[in-house]
Amino acid sequence: MLNRFIIAAAAIVMTTPLAMAGPVDSACVRSDRARGNAPLCGCIQQVANQTLSRSDQRRAAQFFRDPHRAQEVRTSKSDADNAFWRRYRNFAAQSERLCR
Repeated sequence: MLNRFIIAAAAIVMTTPLAMAGPVDSACVRSDRARGNAPLCGCIQQVANQTLSRSDQRRAAQFFRDPHRAQEVRTSKSDADNAFWRRYRNFAAQSERLCR
């Protein structure tokens, strides 16, 4: 009986973060390009959770609403923007590879 309880508790703990929408998931689902593709957006959010800080996720989510903002960050001369862009490129490459 105790083993079943432990297994059930572990299953809940392991799946709870997957059910919670993050900023990237929310922006993705609302975007025209994703057209509400919840499984794809959920996968992209999982990659964001693994590769981006919460503040980076909020910043990346802005790109779904305003793609031109991504171009501005990419071409920025700011060291902070360049560091973010490297993290974002890694996130994008991982998302493309894992969420096809």
